[in-house]
Parts: sequence; C-alpha cells; structure tokens
Amino acid sequence: MLTIYNSLTKQKAAFIPIEPDKVSLYVCGMTVYDYCHVGHARVMVVFDVVARYLRSLGYDVIYVRNITDIDDKIIRRANENGESFKDLTSRFIKAMHEDEEALGVLRPDIEPRATQSTTEIIAMLQQLVDNDYAYVTDGGDLCYSVQDFESYGKLSGKKLEDLRAGERVEVDQSKRHPLDFVLWKPAKPDEPSWDSPWGKGRPGWHIECSAMSTNCLGNHFDIHGGGMDLQFPHHENEIAQSEGATGEKFVNVWMHNGFVRIDDEKMSKSLGNFFTVREVLERYQPEVLRYFILTSHYRSPLNYSDHELDAAKQALSRFYTALRGLTNSSSKKVCSDDGEKSYAEGFKAAMDDDFNTPEALAVLFELSHEINRIRLVDHDKAVELASELRRLGGILGLLQADPESYLQDGGKEASLSVAEIEQLIADRKAARADRDWKLADKIRADLEEKGIVLEDGKQGTIWRRGA
Repeated sequence: MLTIYNSLTKQKAAFIPIEPDKVSLYVCGMTVYDYCHVGHARVMVVFDVVARYLRSLGYDVIYVRNITDIDDKIIRRANENGESFKDLTSRFIKAMHEDEEALGVLRPDIEPRATQSTTEIIAMLQQLVDNDYAYVTDGGDLCYSVQDFESYGKLSGKKLEDLRAGERVEVDQSKRHPLDFVLWKPAKPDEPSWDSPWGKGRPGWHIECSAMSTNCLGNHFDIHGGGMDLQFPHHENEIAQSEGATGEKFVNVWMHNGFVRIDDEKMSKSLGNFFTVREVLERYQPEVLRYFILTSHYRSPLNYSDHELDAAKQALSRFYTALRGLTNSSSKKVCSDDGEKSYAEGFKAAMDDDFNTPEALAVLFELSHEINRIRLVDHDKAVELASELRRLGGILGLLQADPESYLQDGGKEASLSVAEIEQLIADRKAARADRDWKLADKIRADLEEKGIVLEDGKQGTIWRRGA
C-alpha cells in the first residue's frame, strides 16, 4: 500500500484518499518573472512523477498547479524592462511551458493564474473578515491576525512566542502581531490593481494559493505539495487562511521536496547561484536532467554538479543500449508464476515507499542487466523484458524515446553531426573492404576521440555517442 511522508504529522502513513479512487493534488507553481532554474525543474518533475504514479495505481487524479503572475518581483522586473507586467508574465509562462515539455512533464489538469482568480480571492478575504481573522491597519493593508488562529504553527512546528523573540527590528507598529501578514495591499501609483471592499489594490501572495486551491479542489483535499522553502511561512499561512475562512480541515497530506544545492547552498535566484533549465539543456539532453532529479529521494537535498549530470547521462545510455534492437511490441506479460523475479513488484514496492525513485531506478537497472544477459540466447524473452522496462520507465517519465535516436543525439554541442559520422563509418567500411586496416583503425580511433563508440556485428556497424 502506498505510504507518504506527511510534513504535517512528521511521519509516513498509508495514503487513503478522501474519495475512493480519486485524488486531489495541488502544487505551488512558479512566479513567472524569469526563466525556470533547476530548483523549479525539481518541483515540476517530482510532482509529475507523483501524479503519474497515482494514475498508474488506478486513481482518477485532478492535478492543479498554479501560476503566480502578480507580485512585487514581477512588477519590479517589468518596470526595469520598461514593459507591462502582462507582457512579462506571458513571455515567461510560455518559456515555462517549453521547459516542462522538454523535460517530459505533463501539463497539470488545471493551471489557475492569480490575476484570473481575483473574484475567488476577494470572496475568501471577505470570509476572513466576517470570521474576525482579518483587519485593516492604519496604512490600509488588510492583514491576517495570526493570534486568532489557535493552531498557527502546526505545519512548521514553530511557536508564535519563539518567532516573536527572533523578530526583526523594523515592524509595522499598526499590526496587532509582528507576524500578521498582508492579505490585500492598497494600490500604489501606476501599479496593477483591482477593485475590492478595501479599496483598489492587489492580493498578497499567500491568499492567492488558498483561494485557487480551494476553488479548484474544494475546501478539503488530499495532497498539497511544493518546495521545502515554502513550508514556512507560505504553507503555514495557507492553512491559517483556508481553515479560518472555511472552518474545515484544509489538506490531509503535505509533501515538500528538498532543495537543489550548489556548494552546500540552496540554489535560488536571490543568491545568484542558479542554472536555468535552458542553460543545462544547452549541454545535456532533457531526459538526462529529468533522470538526475530522480536519482535522489524527493525529500533529500539534490547536489547539482556536472559530475552528477555526466553520471545520469551514462546511466541513461546503459538503459537505451539495453533497449536497442528490442523495440518489437509484445503481448506477453512478465510475471512470477514460475518463480521468476517480478520486476514490477520490486518497482511498486519502491514507489509505494514514499515515491522512492532511487530504489525504483535500481530495480530498472536489475531489469536492464537481465535484458543484456539473455538477449543473445532468448531474443523473445529479451523483447518481453524490454517492453517491461519501457513500461516501468514510463511511470517515471523515462525511456520512451527511440533508442537509436537517443544514443545518437549529440545535443547542441555535438562535435560531429549524424551525417558526418555516417560518412566516416562508410569510409571505414570501404577501407576494411580494401583491407586497409591502418586507415580503418585510424577512423575508428578518430571517432572514439570525439566520443563516438562503434559496435561491429552481423548486421553491420552501429554507433552511439559515449557518455
């Protein structure tokens, strides 16, 4: 049975959805003022795998991932660029979709935007005012009163008195408590704004997700996900807002993926130590980046380096080499009726243990080794196992490319084109026919120097790019 680590309870437990056979999943998406970096890619890939696996178990999944298309950073960047915030966000939403498509990330079922959800946001704010959880400061901000929500801190484990002891010196004195947060900001000159009962203004960041998630999935839903950095204050505030407005439990299971780290620091735009997805894909195939993300358990830190990406590239090459020449469809099913090991069972056991993708990949490696062991003695069985490898890999969004295309794709920085390689192989074939072994060996050595591996067989010479 699937078990998931719940950040709210700090333990793993069997996953039981609110409605049998249905799962409601909400993930905090991107703030679209720049290109996605590898940290964003991790969120995309992790929860894409969560949704894929839940569907593979037979659940009807409604996956919602929002877009934050209005906030201080967006307004600041648009002003710096001398463009409207809508032009800025439209451009980067398009870029985000291109990045996720490259990484094999399926689009969420619903992708609400903050600027298209102001009606729902204002309605939730009115509920909070009516329930005495919100008040207007002297400066005109509509703020949430954290002291009035008795269980504030239950997700992060933080206590108000401890947080107040560490508060910053500069605090808005019109707030009832230093940790009270803004729900609605009054409009500043020349900034985007919307009409509301509290005057023209725009929503605070936290309220956007509360309104969008409950509008799409209902007041109470199964899983809420996002990066570990969002646990406090963003997700803590979401709970306070949502439960304060509706009087119902907000979310059953909270999932948080770990940071991507460079030199022991979190990868982030604010620190300036980040690589965009596009920069990485200049040097590596998209599936390499996806595989790299899945080599670490989603709750663990992910250490970014060229060394780790090169290792991911080598691993994928081994998988696709195992699949090479075994792409015929098979109606057979790998089973364990005769005592044979069931790779599907091992894969499921790994994924049922809180989506343990490193263990699931280990099972796929065992399967690929078995394919290589038997391919020359039992071709039909090898085809059967290759079909299973592709099926299980597909649940992770991997191994769906044509093996020849993957192994011969050199990316944008390839030293030789496919046409050049094919011509050199033809020249080598002609040299061998002329018994010019010296030239044939030189061509092979020159290709190897450029990372091209030749394999001679009964059907001729096939080639792949080395990792």
